[in-house]
Amino acid sequence: MKQIEDKLNIIKRVEKYEEDIEFLLDILQLEEDEKSKSELNKELKNFEEFIEDKTIETLLNGKYDDCSAIMSIHAGAGGTEAQDWANMLYRMYARFCEKNNYDIKILDSLDGDEAGLKSITILIFGEKPYGYLKAESGVHRLVRISPFDANKRRHTSFASVEVTPEIQDDTDIEIDPDDIRIDTYRSSGAGGQHINKTDSAIRITHYPTGIVVTCQNERSQIQNREMAFKILKGKLLALKELERQQNLKDIKGDIKKIEWGSQIRSYVFCPYTMVKDHRTGYETSNINDVMDGDVKPFILDYLKKSLS
Repeated sequence: MKQIEDKLNIIKRVEKYEEDIEFLLDILQLEEDEKSKSELNKELKNFEEFIEDKTIETLLNGKYDDCSAIMSIHAGAGGTEAQDWANMLYRMYARFCEKNNYDIKILDSLDGDEAGLKSITILIFGEKPYGYLKAESGVHRLVRISPFDANKRRHTSFASVEVTPEIQDDTDIEIDPDDIRIDTYRSSGAGGQHINKTDSAIRITHYPTGIVVTCQNERSQIQNREMAFKILKGKLLALKELERQQNLKDIKGDIKKIEWGSQIRSYVFCPYTMVKDHRTGYETSNINDVMDGDVKPFILDYLKKSLS
């Protein structure tokens, strides 16, 4: 029902834009002044951006674009600084979801040694979450004066973001029981008596690809097992899509380490402020807004250029 209401609200927004623009045009016909011209130009610009956004939505018609997204963030080279950076990215995407009416659920997390996160996996659901957030897969680079350095030196840190669809029932993805190992272990972190006394966490190792997935935040071992299989299927699907586009040698050449030279986006706090996407060239100096969840302009710019 909410999805239908959202579509109806788009029509209402377009009709409202039409009314406002016609009203401003009528005013200009009666008396041409700079204030009315400025208001009209602003309204036209907002309308154009709105239509552009909705046009991109219509292009997100891939097989899995409507699926919920499973996002994994892993700290890379840089120790405690990189683990803090992974936590900053998690906060950024959590705020993005909050601002764009997405809900999130933590599936698995591993705290850093001193601060931040070594890794975290979240499930994001709402309107076409995978269609949009697949644009965020890659290595993200941070440049700043480290709060963990007593000498206040500038540090460069890295974290990887991996986004895969949540696969419900997909006959294209088959997992041979002989190809996997399933381990159970005790969940870590806060969670009450249940989490402390039962081996409910699940780890699945897929031998042919070396992929390892974990899930520990569901209520039972059965639920953790089910979600872990969904995560594994999503990762295998992503691998399959790569194989569809390239041969095996090219795929190995494209796998990038989480370090210098392999980033898709840079976030610079010092000596100047800038966030730049290296794939599209899109950049902004409003780094605080970006870290507060204003990631959508980067996503839309990437989708516009990749879907056109």
